Amino acid sequence: MSNEDVWVVIPVFNEDRVIAEVLEHVRATFPNVVCVDDGSHDESATRIASTGAHLVRHPINLGQGAALQTGLSYALSRPGAKYFLTFDADGQHQVSDAERMVAVARAGEADVVLGSRFLDQAQSVPWLKRVALRTAVALSRNVRKLRLTDAHNGLRVLARPAAERLHISMNGMAHASEIVSFLANNEFRVREVPVRVLYTDYSKGKGQSLVNGVNILFDFSLRNRR
Repeated sequence: MSNEDVWVVIPVFNEDRVIAEVLEHVRATFPNVVCVDDGSHDESATRIASTGAHLVRHPINLGQGAALQTGLSYALSRPGAKYFLTFDADGQHQVSDAERMVAVARAGEADVVLGSRFLDQAQSVPWLKRVALRTAVALSRNVRKLRLTDAHNGLRVLARPAAERLHISMNGMAHASEIVSFLANNEFRVREVPVRVLYTDYSKGKGQSLVNGVNILFDFSLRNRR
């Protein structure tokens, strides 16, 4: 498959050390990529501009949720776009996993395909990260409703009908819980696919702590009760 009907959305904030290499690997398989530079104050935008990926810029840092929504809106406007793949900028995600997830969506087996670190390779997840992610699953009613094993993996594939109806309003990291809530309260078919995440010293330094992860879920719960 040429994957011309797939658009990859990558939120970027201060990733000039790795973003060019990430884009080289992604674009070898998925030529259509939009990066949303979320107010970076390094050379991320310059690195992106040299790769052939589409570049959209936020003048200030709005948060990953806002960057994903901007990227999805841009990708939805592109002719021929049918599948929308969200992908992290720090080098953790594997293009081979993304290919398998797109194949599941393209075969009509699901409307939304989510990557899971816990279906068969939990041993690759650092123990503190594993505790944080397991805590997120335990605390989330929507995650349990969908029977998900991984609530906050940034590797996702959405078929166009789901992408068109999704509107991310939580600008920060709580957008992951918002997406799960959206899926739990709609009729879309959701499937998890096992993925392997590469935890380098660089990516671990940019990750969420256990306390931050629980705080994100708490903030999301409070908002939904208003």
